Amino acid sequence: MERRVVITGMGIWSCLGTTLDEVCQSLYTGKSGIVFSPERKEAGFRSALCAHVERPDLKPFVSRNLRQFMPEEAQYAYMATRAALEHARIDMDYIDSHEIGIIYGNDSVAEATMNALDKFREFKDTAACGSGAIFQSMNSTVTMNLACLFRLRGINLTASAACASGSQAIGMAYMLIRHGMQDCIVCGGAQEANLYGVAAFDGIQSFSIREDEPAKASRPFDRDRDGLVPGGGAATVILESYEHAVKRGAPILGEVVSWGFSGNGGHISTPNVEGPARSLELCLKNGNITPGQIGYINAHATSTRIGDSREAQAIAQIFSGHRVPVTSTKSQTGHEMWMAGASELIYSMLMMKGDFIAGNLNFENPDEDSALLDIVPETRQAHFDMFLSNSFGFGGTNSTLIVRNL
Repeated sequence: MERRVVITGMGIWSCLGTTLDEVCQSLYTGKSGIVFSPERKEAGFRSALCAHVERPDLKPFVSRNLRQFMPEEAQYAYMATRAALEHARIDMDYIDSHEIGIIYGNDSVAEATMNALDKFREFKDTAACGSGAIFQSMNSTVTMNLACLFRLRGINLTASAACASGSQAIGMAYMLIRHGMQDCIVCGGAQEANLYGVAAFDGIQSFSIREDEPAKASRPFDRDRDGLVPGGGAATVILESYEHAVKRGAPILGEVVSWGFSGNGGHISTPNVEGPARSLELCLKNGNITPGQIGYINAHATSTRIGDSREAQAIAQIFSGHRVPVTSTKSQTGHEMWMAGASELIYSMLMMKGDFIAGNLNFENPDEDSALLDIVPETRQAHFDMFLSNSFGFGGTNSTLIVRNL
């Protein structure tokens, strides 16, 4: 028998705040987390725009011996997971007596890898890399660190799927719980916010160069968009079977009711319409959900010309005849990349619980494709009980989640 899968805890470390209350307030007021970085301009970036993400202080929580294994994104993920477990009312005694797993999205560790290899080249000695370098530089660094720090003994897996990583992690956790293979899984996504992790993106001119107005640079779906803005941080969601959550008296926030996924099978960086449309279609079909039941769509839209247009066409195709409110929270956060699928689920949950839809900042003029959608430009009071969240990535990896209110 397939089991229901519920959300019992959330934690986030974002440019919009480091608590759920802070982030909710930022969403409601339309705060932008995007800034101009003199460091990036001096380093040779074409665009010095980025989201400002506060670096956490782990000293009160993690010993120095263990911090040496943790690159930047693992630090964000630790803080988000610590908060999510507390939100779900799961303490270390409970973890020690129950099998809890972890599936987390991550797809780069550029800075840690670079630092270790720079030391090797400088001193011509591999020992100069440091004893923590191997653990910091592996793509699975987040899951290996969190699994050890929180003593998690269930599934231990990294979802590496470009900008769909966080969403794919949640989707895979949903499937394992739904089919009875796990009762509880920590899942989410993390993204390093340093300049080295996105230097190559800047090199292919992916970023907005609207440097004189940072808050107006990320403009998903707008006719005058000129590129994305990089962000980062981490977001953690606790998923459990409904029975498991009820048995332990957990707070039940919402239910993951479906997951859809697809591959574009085309160009490595240029998206098509068919792949995203298939992900949307399968998500609705797998959950036996009709387009009319969806009250809000959190779009992947990153503020790139082709990506936004192709997604708008896909949504319009699948939701034909249904004018569902659509926004991209990347207008406030920039593109949080490997983290985005998880953080945007949390942003959407906060909106659903707060009876509002955060406005798609800087949406001033539609193009021929975005005109097909009901894009909400300013915060709107709205009640909805079910939302859909899209995440698409390089290589044509697509993931769509549907969550309902409980």
